[in-house]
Amino acid sequence: MTTDIIEVNDFIVMIDSTDSKEAELFNCQFEDDIIGITFYNSGHVDIHAFDDRENKNSTILKSRKGKCISFYGQQGVKFSHNISQKEPLQSVSIFSTKDNLLKLSNNEKALYELHLSELLQTSDWFKSGPEVRLTPEMQLTISKIFSNSFQGYSRLLFMKSQVLELLSHYFSKLEQTENTVMDEHELQKLYKAKEIMENNIHTPPTLNELSKLIGMNNNKLKKNFKQIFGMPVFKYLQIQRLQKAYQLLQNQESTVQEAAWQVGYESISSFSHTFFKQYGFRPSKFSK
Repeated sequence: MTTDIIEVNDFIVMIDSTDSKEAELFNCQFEDDIIGITFYNSGHVDIHAFDDRENKNSTILKSRKGKCISFYGQQGVKFSHNISQKEPLQSVSIFSTKDNLLKLSNNEKALYELHLSELLQTSDWFKSGPEVRLTPEMQLTISKIFSNSFQGYSRLLFMKSQVLELLSHYFSKLEQTENTVMDEHELQKLYKAKEIMENNIHTPPTLNELSKLIGMNNNKLKKNFKQIFGMPVFKYLQIQRLQKAYQLLQNQESTVQEAAWQVGYESISSFSHTFFKQYGFRPSKFSK
């Protein structure tokens, strides 16, 4: 596993990745009471928290692609990460001590006190906090963290901006989730719709077909999908297509034309234009 560690406004940020074909085991320990927020853009990880000093263990977090988890751990708590070989890992973790959070400006501190109060106030040795699904905006921000070409101080400045953007999207999502009252059965239908679109980006179903697949009428699907995921169904599909194309081009697995076809674009010019609007440069940049 490759880990890049940077400091952003007294937060410790760990950027982890692996392309190993074999499972990996990674252990870490913190010297202070910490609150952590980890974004899993890809990969499958099981996290085991334990404390040798008091023989405390058996806390398992199953972290999956597209999930963001939060947690609190007392000083000395150890974390064991079992990283699956099923899929390359891409994760961004942001850690802070309680003392550091209390030193933030009133507006920033209020976000943590409002949305992560259970972690700030706990007396447990370890506690899991809110979990959310990554939004397309979070996924895009993480992709930029892993794919930028900045060096030196320019890279540090860029990373700081992306970490703050990631936290902004995170707290916005928590606020949206907390204010959303929706039947769990209905919510599962929407996540099923999201999964169907992600698994069929080349030939996605029509809105009518998607409605029938999940058992929800068109109008309700359009309204509720936007409410939960922050954008219309086919805008979400477009972002998933572009992110897939980005990965194919970045890893030099496809030409621009091949990438466009693989994600469902028949027109290269349309693909290039949409790609530029999303990322600020043409896909042909990867072939230079």
